[in-house]
Amino acid sequence: MGVSRDTFYRYKSAVDEGGVEALFDKTRKKPNLKNRVEAEIEEIVVKIVVKFAVEYPAYGQLRASNELRKLGTFVSASGVRGIWLRHNLANFKNRLKALEEK
Repeated sequence: MGVSRDTFYRYKSAVDEGGVEALFDKTRKKPNLKNRVEAEIEEIVVKIVVKFAVEYPAYGQLRASNELRKLGTFVSASGVRGIWLRHNLANFKNRLKALEEK
């Protein structure tokens, strides 16, 4: 059949357990929740970061992080970028569009 005995039996057991759909590739990407902050804190921080991104659309993630740090909100540059990505503010055009809608 052109496959090793080991591969055949892995495929066979997958089909027996989950049908033909079990043979399709599954994503193995799992979120790393231990790096996340508590939901209440994240809501507050997200509001601050999104508001800051709309008010200062020309700032990059590092500058936004530094300016927020001066105001007492400690978010890393990659944390700022993650929030921007989740709220469709990752590039200058989207932040500018959000400013115009405001």
